[in-house]
Amino acid sequence: MRFTKMHGCGNDYVYVDAWDERLPADVPALARAVSDRHRGVGADGLIVLGPPRQGGDAEMRMWNADGSESEMCGNGIRCVGKLAWDHGRLGGNRSPRIETGAGILRVDLRFAAGACDGASVAMGRPRLAAAQVPVLSDTPDLVLNLHGLRLRAVGMGNPHAVAVVADPDTFPVAEIGPRIERDPAFPRRTNVEFTALRGAEGGLPVIRQRTWERGSGITEACGTGACAVTVAWILDRLIPGREAIVRLDGGDLRISWPTDDAEVRMEGEAVTVFDGVWPG
Repeated sequence: MRFTKMHGCGNDYVYVDAWDERLPADVPALARAVSDRHRGVGADGLIVLGPPRQGGDAEMRMWNADGSESEMCGNGIRCVGKLAWDHGRLGGNRSPRIETGAGILRVDLRFAAGACDGASVAMGRPRLAAAQVPVLSDTPDLVLNLHGLRLRAVGMGNPHAVAVVADPDTFPVAEIGPRIERDPAFPRRTNVEFTALRGAEGGLPVIRQRTWERGSGITEACGTGACAVTVAWILDRLIPGREAIVRLDGGDLRISWPTDDAEVRMEGEAVTVFDGVWPG
């Protein structure tokens, strides 16, 4: 089975183009095997590009490193757009509509020297009702106090819990992250973001983010997480305006939420690392 290793801001996945390749019956087992950083390719999970089934231009499905399936991946969808373009699946369409578990999202591909090197994605409106995240919360603003932290729950097609801490770089993410991920308040578990302000660049605030990703652990970046973080910081009036640079371990994403009823927009890189063949 042919595959492509790709990353967005260091959030790396193994990508399979199901237009040509046949997946095994047990896709979760495949995800666990290829993600293993000692015995496999090494990745945060498996993402499959396939023909559309709901009227879009292509379909994206993703599995975490532990084999659990997730609705969406912000860094992953940019790479899916690039892979679909590079493999000639889009018929020259530079703004494809990608079907995901979080709905159909438009990806505006970015080009440099004739090659696709990233994308801007309309990520949909944030989910700010408890049932949509989902989270078990009786507060209308979805703020919870768990494990010694104030957490704001935000849905971006997948669940997120955003905390402001003194220093994300020294915070015990590996200890606290899994506790929050599996807290009973989150019936489908949750991604967790630990954040702090890091000044400003180009007139935009810079938010430092470290991520504990549901089903994968600490990852270099989380695109839907960066969207959730920006939404949370806007709602809590922690930044001026409605746009920010989110600084992740693997690089920067530019996130904007123009109005309360608008879609969140994310812009960042999409990078091909190498192609390979997985046996079996």
